[in-house]
Amino acid sequence: MSVEAWTTTLVIISFILYLYIGWRSRVKDSKGFFVAGQGVPALANGAATAADWMSAASFISMAGLISFLGYDGSIYLMGWTGGYVLLALLLAPYLRKFGKYTVPDFVGDRYYSNVARVVAVIAAIFVSMTYVAGQMRGVGIVFSRFLQVDISTGVIIGMVIVGFFSVLGGMKGITWTQVAQYFVLIIAYLIPAIAISLLLTKNPIPQLSFAFSDIVPKLNQVQLDLGFQEYTKPFANKSMLDVLFITIALMVGTAGLPHVIVRFYTVPDVRAARYSAGWALLFIALLYTTAPALATFARYNLISSLHNHTIEEIHQLDWAKKWENTKLLTFEDKDGNGRIELKPDKTTSEIVIDPDIIVLSTPEVAKLAPWVIALVAVGGLAAALSTASGLLLVISSAFAHDIYYRMINPGASESLRVMVGRVMVGFALAIAGYFGVNPPGFVAQVVAFAFGLAAASFFPIIILGVFDKRTNREGAIAGMIVGLCFTIFYIIGVKFYGMQPWFFGVSAEGIGTLGMVLNFIVTWSVSRVTPPPPLEVQEMVEVLRMPGDEPPAIEELDEAHLD
Repeated sequence: MSVEAWTTTLVIISFILYLYIGWRSRVKDSKGFFVAGQGVPALANGAATAADWMSAASFISMAGLISFLGYDGSIYLMGWTGGYVLLALLLAPYLRKFGKYTVPDFVGDRYYSNVARVVAVIAAIFVSMTYVAGQMRGVGIVFSRFLQVDISTGVIIGMVIVGFFSVLGGMKGITWTQVAQYFVLIIAYLIPAIAISLLLTKNPIPQLSFAFSDIVPKLNQVQLDLGFQEYTKPFANKSMLDVLFITIALMVGTAGLPHVIVRFYTVPDVRAARYSAGWALLFIALLYTTAPALATFARYNLISSLHNHTIEEIHQLDWAKKWENTKLLTFEDKDGNGRIELKPDKTTSEIVIDPDIIVLSTPEVAKLAPWVIALVAVGGLAAALSTASGLLLVISSAFAHDIYYRMINPGASESLRVMVGRVMVGFALAIAGYFGVNPPGFVAQVVAFAFGLAAASFFPIIILGVFDKRTNREGAIAGMIVGLCFTIFYIIGVKFYGMQPWFFGVSAEGIGTLGMVLNFIVTWSVSRVTPPPPLEVQEMVEVLRMPGDEPPAIEELDEAHLD
C-alpha cells in the first residue's frame, strides 16, 4: 500500500475511535461538561494532560525549530518542560483545592470582582484563540500533504471531528479522547525516531545515540563545510538575552495556560492532582527527550538528500515532489549552475524548507516503511486535535460559565448551561477554522505568542493570589490590563507592522517576560496603595495554603464584596 493509502486507513481508524469515545462519554450536566465530573483517575488525567499540553507545536514543529536553530532551539525544551514543573509544583494543587471550574472563576472569586473576572475571560480568549490557530494549521499541513487535499478541506474535516466529541461530551469526552490521542501520538513519535536512530547510529535509543554517537560531530562538520555555524554553537541565531527572555516566557506561560490548568480541576482531590502532574511529566518526558535527537537526525538526512543535487535528481524523490506541491518546500536554481544548494544566506539559498515539515517528512527522507510514515501523520493529527479540543472548551467555558452563568443568569438550569456551552464550542470552532485556513505564522511561533500572552496576564495574578493575601482586586485588574496590552502591542507591532524589537532586541516570542514583570510590578504596587482585600478573602487565602483537601469558604463573598 502507498503512503496515502496507509494514511487514509489509519486516519479513518483513529477518527472512528475518537468519535466512539466522544459518543460514549456524552454528558447532560454542567459539572460533567466543564470538569468531567471531577472523577478522572490520576493516571488517565496524566495522559490527558500530556496530550492536551503536547500540541501540534510539540509534535510537528518543535523538532523542526531545534533542527533549524540548533543549540538555540533548546529554548523550547527548557521553557516548556520547566514551565510544566513550575505549574505542577507551585500552582496546580492550590487551584484544585480552590474547587472551581476555570481560571477566570479563580480570579473572580479570589479578587472578589466581576471586572477582574471579565478581564481574565478576555485574557483566556486571547491566549486560547492564539494557541488554537497553531493547532488548526497543523491539521491543515498534515491533510494537505498526506491525503492530497487542500488545507481548507483538511481543516474542515478536523473541525468536524473535534467538534463532535467536544460538543457531545464536553470535558468528559475530551478527557477520554485525549487519553487515546496521547498513546497514538507518542507511539507515532517514538517508532520513527527509534528506526532512524538505528539506521544512522546502530543504536535504537535516540537519547543515547544523540549523546554518545558521532552524529552530532558529523553534523557540525557538515554545517561548517556549507558555511553555517556549528549546529551546537550557542547563541548563533539568537542573542543571549533573547534566549533568556523566550525561555522564561515559555516557562511562566506554561504555568498560566488556562487549558492546562483546567485539567487539574477534573480529578477527585488535591492528592490526585499531584499524582496526575507526576504522571503527565513522565509522559511528556518521553517525547521531549526524543525531540533533540530527532531534530539532529532530520537535519543531517535533509542536507544529505537535497544539497548539491540537480532538480531532476531531487524530483526523483517522491516525498520531495509531494512536499513541493504543498509550497512548504521549494527549490530554485538561482545561480544557474544546474545544482540546488543550501546556503546560510536566505536570499541566495536555493532550498527553502518550512520548519513545520521536518518531523512529518523525516520518515520519508529516511525511507522508512509507508505505514510508519502514515503513523507520523496520524500522530500529528492526534496532537493537534487533542490540544484544540481543550482550548475550545476553555473558550466555551469562558462565555458559558464565567460570563453567562456567573454574571448574566445565575439561576440558569443545568441543561441551559450545557446548551450555551455547546453553542459556544461551535462559535469557537468556526473562528479556529478561519485561523487554520489563514494562519498568522508557523505552528510553534504562533503557539509561542500564546505562551507570552499567558505569561503576561495569568501567571502573576495566580501566584500573588495564592501566596500574597494583600493583593487586591484593583491591583489584579490593573496588572492584567497592563501586562496583556503591552505584550499584545509589542507582538502585533513587531510581527505585523514592521516595528523594530526596541527592547534590547528581544523578539516578539520573548516579550511576554517583560509583560509578566510589568504585571507583577503594577499588581503589587497598586495593591499597596489601595484598600486591602476583605478579611474573609484574606482568611480564604490562608485556608487555601493549608494542607488538606477542604476548599476554602467563598460563597459568602459573592454578594457581599463583588464590585
